[in-house]
Amino acid sequence: MHKSLLPVLTAAALLTACVPTAKAPVTAAPPAAQPAPAAPSWPQQAEAFLTDYSAQYQRLYTASAEAEWRSNTHIVAGDTANSGATARANERMAAFTGSMANIARLRELLAHKAELPEIQVKQLETALYNAANSPQTIADVVSARIKAETQQTEKLYGFDYKYQGKSVTTNDLDELLRKEKNPAKREQIWAASKEIGPTLKPGLLKLRDLRNQTVQALGYPDYFTYQASDYGLSRQEMMTLVRKLNTELRPLYRELHTYARYELAKQYGVKQVPDYLPASWLPNRWGQDWSAMVDVKGLDLDPVLAKKGAEWQVQQAERFYQSLGFPALPPSFYTKSSLYPLPKGADYKKNNHASAWHLDLDHDVRSLMSVEPNTEWYETTHHELGHIYYYLTYTNPEVPVLLRGGANRAYHEAMGSLMGLAARQKPFLAGLGLIDPKVKTDEMQSLLKEALGSVVFIPFASGVMSEWENSFYADNLAPDQLNARWWELAKQYQGIVPAAPRGEQFLDPATKTHINDDPAQYYDYALSYIILFQLHDHIAKNILKQDPHATNYYGNKEVGAFLADIMRPGASKDWRTVLKDKTGEDLSARAMVEYFQPLMAYLKEKNKGRKYTM
Repeated sequence: MHKSLLPVLTAAALLTACVPTAKAPVTAAPPAAQPAPAAPSWPQQAEAFLTDYSAQYQRLYTASAEAEWRSNTHIVAGDTANSGATARANERMAAFTGSMANIARLRELLAHKAELPEIQVKQLETALYNAANSPQTIADVVSARIKAETQQTEKLYGFDYKYQGKSVTTNDLDELLRKEKNPAKREQIWAASKEIGPTLKPGLLKLRDLRNQTVQALGYPDYFTYQASDYGLSRQEMMTLVRKLNTELRPLYRELHTYARYELAKQYGVKQVPDYLPASWLPNRWGQDWSAMVDVKGLDLDPVLAKKGAEWQVQQAERFYQSLGFPALPPSFYTKSSLYPLPKGADYKKNNHASAWHLDLDHDVRSLMSVEPNTEWYETTHHELGHIYYYLTYTNPEVPVLLRGGANRAYHEAMGSLMGLAARQKPFLAGLGLIDPKVKTDEMQSLLKEALGSVVFIPFASGVMSEWENSFYADNLAPDQLNARWWELAKQYQGIVPAAPRGEQFLDPATKTHINDDPAQYYDYALSYIILFQLHDHIAKNILKQDPHATNYYGNKEVGAFLADIMRPGASKDWRTVLKDKTGEDLSARAMVEYFQPLMAYLKEKNKGRKYTM
């Protein structure tokens, strides 16, 4: 019974029971005054709010994720049903997380943060951070942004790529860039991969304005600053950090760049070695991974993987995690995921970019891939399952729904990439029977191949991508300078130039999916590589007691426990504390530089007499 009705009912009852009689008139005693109940404490108020908020958040998050899943796995040209449903689900989510009432209450509770437990403060701050992406004080802007993002996603993944007059997938183009030796044909293939850019320009410019306006409503100057704040860093601090990483790795990258110019010129039969790498010469559409340049004798997995099939790769990745002590994946992972390429002739498309999904912030975990039986997808399956096991590990009673995320965004990528690195090492491969343990391999070529993947990635991720999006969002880069700025940065950081002029009729940055649908946070991937080498260095030296270049994690429960300890708290602990506690050092490129030190000496010898241009 509601306590405010109690005094009224008590008085009525007394009046009825105590009607005076003629014989014995009586006077009813007034009811004793009841002490007012104590007001709930601020921790009690915060807990009550968070319990209700989290339940609603999880329900709306799940509906939004389900709609996004459908939009990414079943794309039909001209069909707006999916995009409409996704927009509506995201609008409902935005209306809740950004509601004026929630924002006011969050601010009120955080005004008393000194009185609250740290776990409550973290949840409240996370909820307020989420609110900044959808404040209902400008509901029309948020709604317009959601609609524009949905439309951009469908344009991005529904594009019909053409090469030599035939429709091709991005997987097809990637395969051609890995294998084609004719420079003229390579330029055609590369140009075909960029045709989507102009179709995305209007939508991207619109999204820039909408994203900035959205976060400005809660006091952030721009969207890039908003994203960096999730690390507890200002925009300037984030850019200082990523520039520092580039500086630390620049000497090694300079050697790799010189090596690549001369080796590729030789491969393609070009006598005059260019000062800068033509973008179309590289085995990746953005020049972010050159590892396909090198085939390590004895470590070519493609023939053996082709015989095992795509399904084996996913199942083997699961077995790897189980060998470390992690549980089997939920059966729903296999029934609900989209793991393989669509069958030929399918009347719909899907997003071919590999990703992992935590659909309900509980145990509905899925992966969106297009796995084929080759070395690249072998590594990718291990990477994506790293995300999946991170989700499952921090989905535990000690981690509130709002904090079910990585220690920071880079940790999620670090876990995946760490397992990709571990799964490529010779003792690991020999243990699985994928290579003959007695096979003689060129260890320096193996190290070179790794560097052409991970080291080469840093100038792209923390250089070109981060600098361009910083310019785009924070500096409001002019619409007639978008492509010029991109190629200026590619030359500065990567030493890469287009084979032919790329004017503003193109929009080459927009051909990178993240620019459109995962914006202003690509430095996550660069930071993840730095973190993964720190973790790998610790595992190799302190747990396995093995050479970091030749480890075998498989079956080692101590390694699994070390990783689970990092994963289990989710975002409930500060990311800097987690790294220092587990490895004994702060974020640093030391481990990565040290790992590739033997290669540095080799490349300096190889590049003697060659012209350096970076």
